[in-house]
Amino acid sequence: MEVQTDPLNPWDITPTEAIVIQRRLAAQVRCEPLTVPVETIAGVDASVRGDRVQTAIVVVRLPSFGVVEEVVWRGPVSYPYISGLLSFREMPAILPALERLQAWPDVFMTDSQGVAHPRRFGLACHLGVWLDRPVFGVAKSRLVGAHEEPGIEKGSRTPLRHKGEHIGAVVRTRTGVKPVYVSIGHRITLEEAVAVTLLCSPQFRIPVPTRLAHFLSKQP
Repeated sequence: MEVQTDPLNPWDITPTEAIVIQRRLAAQVRCEPLTVPVETIAGVDASVRGDRVQTAIVVVRLPSFGVVEEVVWRGPVSYPYISGLLSFREMPAILPALERLQAWPDVFMTDSQGVAHPRRFGLACHLGVWLDRPVFGVAKSRLVGAHEEPGIEKGSRTPLRHKGEHIGAVVRTRTGVKPVYVSIGHRITLEEAVAVTLLCSPQFRIPVPTRLAHFLSKQP
């Protein structure tokens, strides 16, 4: 996959500088309808072991979930874990994995937040703006915001709000299990992100693309 060579930002920076970058780039996030039907989707996840990170990207075809391609990249962790700055830890490991990818998906799904972030610029936004491609996040836990509990049935949802803004959706992907937190990253609407999330969750709480990427990222 061709990955942008003119970077939006450097990676060797302080947390204060990273926050300034997030606030600047958040203005570039676009919430807009998809321009093509979602036929292929890539799940993106990264696992850290000590000072090493392993990134996995798995592209699947809908609605069969047949694997089109999967790639792995391993390397050193280049940034500490700081809440709200996950993209500065994981993007340097995601970008080289993308360079190995041959199949360009219609949309990317990350195991992270998008605009459901204190500065409205989570990892899904950073990846989406960097690639200028449709990206959204499906997170297992809440970073910011408040919400009512969705109904117990699969497909139930409630708004996630923060400081008066509707920043995402709390979605029940499986009846009777904890919900997930869906938010846009770039070039997709929240309604579309929720619909794709549910389509990609036929059996488990975590959608198939990021579930497969998670397992692959953990393999030795």
